[in-house]
Amino acid sequence: MLNNSIINNRWVINLRKDNFLRGAFIATVCLIITKIMGIIYVIPFYSVIGSYGSVLYGCSYNIYAVFINISTVGIPLAISKLVSEYNTLECHDLKKRTFKVAGRIMTITAIVATILLFIFSPFLAKLIMAPNKFYEISCFFGATLGGYVDHQNQLMTINDISFVIKISSSAIFFVTIISMIRGYLQGMKYIQASSVAQVIEQLVRVLVIIVGSFLCIKILKVKVVYAVGVAVFGATLGAIVSYIYLIIKKRQIKEVANYEIKDIEKQTTNYDLLKRIIHYTIPFVIMGIIGTSFELVDMFTVVRTLTNTAHFSSSDASIIMNIVTTLGSKLNVIVVAIANGIVVSLLPNLTSDYVKGDYNEVCSKINRTLQIVICITLPMAVGLSLLSSPVWNIFYGHSYYGPKVFMVSIFVAVFSSLFTNVMVTLQSLSRYKMLYISLISGFLFNAAMNIPFMKLFYAIGLPIYYGNLVATMIGYAICIGLGLFEIKRFLHIKYSETIKISGISIIATLVMTISIILLSNIIPIGMTTRINSILVTIFYAIIGFAIYFIIVYKTGIFKKVIGLDLNKIKRKRERNI
Repeated sequence: MLNNSIINNRWVINLRKDNFLRGAFIATVCLIITKIMGIIYVIPFYSVIGSYGSVLYGCSYNIYAVFINISTVGIPLAISKLVSEYNTLECHDLKKRTFKVAGRIMTITAIVATILLFIFSPFLAKLIMAPNKFYEISCFFGATLGGYVDHQNQLMTINDISFVIKISSSAIFFVTIISMIRGYLQGMKYIQASSVAQVIEQLVRVLVIIVGSFLCIKILKVKVVYAVGVAVFGATLGAIVSYIYLIIKKRQIKEVANYEIKDIEKQTTNYDLLKRIIHYTIPFVIMGIIGTSFELVDMFTVVRTLTNTAHFSSSDASIIMNIVTTLGSKLNVIVVAIANGIVVSLLPNLTSDYVKGDYNEVCSKINRTLQIVICITLPMAVGLSLLSSPVWNIFYGHSYYGPKVFMVSIFVAVFSSLFTNVMVTLQSLSRYKMLYISLISGFLFNAAMNIPFMKLFYAIGLPIYYGNLVATMIGYAICIGLGLFEIKRFLHIKYSETIKISGISIIATLVMTISIILLSNIIPIGMTTRINSILVTIFYAIIGFAIYFIIVYKTGIFKKVIGLDLNKIKRKRERNI
């Protein structure tokens, strides 16, 4: 048997900290892979379990997601910031104690949430729907996704939902704990380990969902509810595997030994650490609530305005609302994942520089973040908008309203991405007052103007369902604008280079757009079959990327934003050969 210390020493060599750009790149790629897997599995999974199973899975997953959000509720990001701060100040005792205190909080929260969800699953099942209404909802859900209704199992409503909710509760403990470990690793700038853990978790989950449901329905011929139960349990298995991976990676960290405990560390009690964790958590909680509230505004206003003002039928209005708040949002995460990936690296790096007093580096990272988000998310959003018809067909099948709504709603992802990074920047700089003012101002505008904008669009002859999307984007823009103004006032930062680079990026995007539109006269974009849609999407994605990349590379944007000189890399490889 090998000596553990030898193994650990060998592992430590392989585990290295990630700088800002490398961390952002790794986190973004891993998040995109995770989100794409989360979208793609729906196609084979729903085709196997049918609309009844789809509704069961959707009900259990939505409840599970709420409990996960309550259990984690911003603490991982708060841990990341606090650990980064103490690590920068070389307060190693406080750093270790922060992890222990956070671990206790998360463990207690995880246990309580798991028990509550398990015990109250029958009550939650009754709240979700009444048995006599389930068939109608199944029909609507099936029609929306292009699925079918399983008539044989429609009577087992409450018991079935309760059963799958109980199974989903088993994942909460591990998911909550791994979120805490990931926050610690991110604070220590081990971004790769934290990000790869997400991919592992999602991969195991998706494999269990697809393979498990197929075996249950096609091979074992069991009831749909048990197939859904196996699929839901995939989240637990994924979390367990990810937990094991994270524990191994955490043990690889070469901690500082024989350090001297500073006076400030001796004076800081665990209770003080608990208060700081809560203090850092609150802004993230509010940011998450406000972000979710933008969608809640749509849920409460879209259907009513569509039916009362534009005289849409209830079914069409419900479908449009579902596209705006659910189906379209699932596709938007492909773009939003870029912003979330940058945040994972931005928060600890920005906090570290700010604590050290390196304001030049702070300003550089803020500008670099804005440049990356704009130069990547904008062309992606435009490309997806142009290809809205085949992209929608790939994931959801043919739909009249789907592509029409999605071609505009995808731009919400650009504003959401900038919103996330600007708000996290304010949090990193501890500008809490303006953070709250920005969040509340943007939300209040969206809540007040959602219906008026829809009515305005209808009055001027534009699709009414674009009004709420524009109101949402302006709401985000208000948050972004106020946040950038506060950052400029506080740091005296200059945005001139970012504005210049953004302008060139917009020009490159316009050239890409015109090229695709002209080419679409030869090779039509609107396809009906899923295979044709995939081929068309891949073809135009390659063409669009090539055009945009050539322009940004020739103008020097790529080197400035990403920090890579491809010619230099090429010459270095030639010398090595």
